[in-house]
Amino acid sequence: MPFVKSKVLLPVLFIAIFAVSRIPGLMPLNFSVAYAFAFCAGVYFRGALAWLPLIVIPVTDIGLNIYYQHKYPGLDVWDLPDLANLFFNYLAYAVLIWLGRRFKPQSSFFKLVGGGIFGAILFYLITNTASWLFNPYHNAEYTKTLAGWIIALTKGIGGFPSTWEFFRNTLLSGGIFTALFVAAEKATAESPAEKTAGAREPEMESEPQVQPEEAKA
Repeated sequence: MPFVKSKVLLPVLFIAIFAVSRIPGLMPLNFSVAYAFAFCAGVYFRGALAWLPLIVIPVTDIGLNIYYQHKYPGLDVWDLPDLANLFFNYLAYAVLIWLGRRFKPQSSFFKLVGGGIFGAILFYLITNTASWLFNPYHNAEYTKTLAGWIIALTKGIGGFPSTWEFFRNTLLSGGIFTALFVAAEKATAESPAEKTAGAREPEMESEPQVQPEEAKA
């Protein structure tokens, strides 16, 4: 049935695209499918399935941490500040799922894409604020002041691309992949014709039989 096909196909499609996107070096920094994956899961998946990204994303994070630990033996990917920072990433994904659940699958294409972009902005604010608070790379400029927080949101850590560049990639990827996911859902959704296929047409009420008047004497 088309509805069952759509219900099964979408989670598989979303997970497959997300998993491929996490191959190291495949995409620019912060250019990620994860924002759209979390938001669209909230929009299209029902019940507990909507929270599927909170299982899939940590599993891929563990795999990436193991990969980076073997590639860079001196890198400690399991230290407490880094794990605390990672926890706020998951909190941000939960916010994106919650945001997606505020939308209806039948919402317009542009409304859903706008929601995905807004979710990417929230993710950027939450995760960069967490980086400022926990400072896993011990950046001296991340002072616990308003100025330090603004630096975390704009300049970032010296020697790395500025966080404004990360923000640009976050917005672009959030918008592009949300648009792709929404287009895929609308392409596999039941059409009005499919919804009514095989349905019985309502029977027309038969007109009451008119009895001939009795012959007058």
